[in-house]
Amino acid sequence: MKIQVINGPNLNLLGTREKSIYGDQTFEDFLELLQKRFPEISIDYYQSNVEGEIINKLHEVGFSYDGIVLNAGAYTHTSIAIHDAIGSINTKVAEVHISNLHAREEYRHKSIITSKCVGLITGFGMEGYAMAIQYFLKK
Repeated sequence: MKIQVINGPNLNLLGTREKSIYGDQTFEDFLELLQKRFPEISIDYYQSNVEGEIINKLHEVGFSYDGIVLNAGAYTHTSIAIHDAIGSINTKVAEVHISNLHAREEYRHKSIITSKCVGLITGFGMEGYAMAIQYFLKK
């Protein structure tokens, strides 16, 4: 089984960015733990601050992977293009957010991409990524 994790803008700063919201762990450190937790799965990781690069990655893996775990960051609330890219591929996408979007600023309450995703996990910290991978394992 192959899972692609895609993180969007500013998530390269996990571990140093707004620790009260996102914690103090880098995603690379968490990825190591994920790979140990799910040794039977090939987990690939990609991060970009650029909308078009995220779309290109969705196109690249969206016909050959078993699942995509996407944290589109702020593009969640603005990107019709990512919404359309998710709708254009065969691989199911699980939307994940580290913080609880509904406990934050009102403009974060609306996700443009959720309607094209298989589900939404929000507010469980980094564990949300593992929850999404568990979903794909059971499908």
